Amino acid sequence: MSKARKPEWLKMRPPSGERFTEIKQTLRDHDLHTVCEEASCPNMGECWSGRDGPGTATFMLMGDRCSRGCNFCDVKTGGMDPLDEDEPANVASAVAEIGLDYVVLTSVDRDDLPDQGAGHFAETIREIKKRDSDILVEVLIPDFQGDAELVGKIIDAEPDVIAHNIETVERLQWPVRDRRAGYEQSLAVLEQVADESDAFAKTSIMLGVGEYHHEVYQTLRDLRSAGVDVVTLGQYLQPSRSHLEVSEFVHPDVFDTWERVAEEELGFGYCASGPMVRSSYRAGELFVENVLKGDGDISEARKQARTDA
Repeated sequence: MSKARKPEWLKMRPPSGERFTEIKQTLRDHDLHTVCEEASCPNMGECWSGRDGPGTATFMLMGDRCSRGCNFCDVKTGGMDPLDEDEPANVASAVAEIGLDYVVLTSVDRDDLPDQGAGHFAETIREIKKRDSDILVEVLIPDFQGDAELVGKIIDAEPDVIAHNIETVERLQWPVRDRRAGYEQSLAVLEQVADESDAFAKTSIMLGVGEYHHEVYQTLRDLRSAGVDVVTLGQYLQPSRSHLEVSEFVHPDVFDTWERVAEEELGFGYCASGPMVRSSYRAGELFVENVLKGDGDISEARKQARTDA
């Protein structure tokens, strides 16, 4: 299936535009990485260019090399570099220069570090908030090997959204994810976020890796039981021939069904579901922004996010 031609709904225009070029140059000037580039995200041009707003870029902290080797991910593995102590301040400067009011931070896994990078993550959140407390910060964190104390460091830095991706259904955690990751471990991280912080708890599921419908439904139920507020579902796309093959190109109608199930049946605050949706997706960010900066009406925030995205 992975060698089959992509269906029409998965064809995207290459990134371009003045805003896209401006953001890319700012990132290079500050020697910063984005997961948009490193993971070959298909929405990079759309998110960076924006529509009526300033656009979105997901900053990737702690280098461009990961200590793990997930079979779906295009980020380079091994050869870890020391942390850049100036990175938290550099990210905050870039955020100010670009003019973002909603910032997404993620990172590679750094199992090689004593605190797995949790302190560096927290410092970056604080640097951004110190410069402008009105900026909304979303973080997409590793599992920190399930260490509750390290997850607590992120919570204590008070981001507005804490995301951690479950990635796939329980049966397929391996071969999709690195063996150090795990379904129960990820659920525990998300449950801690939901129980101990005021932040929105968020996660993402990839479809098209061999899952069955009943497994997706059970995963959504487990996530909601853990207290997750926001979930995204998107199509897995094979970054290269050496990565996990695509099992199925899931039709957009199926994604629409999962969106309805998540929100109307299971009670998620928001679900972004579609072939090109990724964990850091503008519509989801707009939902959070509309709730936190609007009147708090979730139904209205959903409508507005889908209109503006």
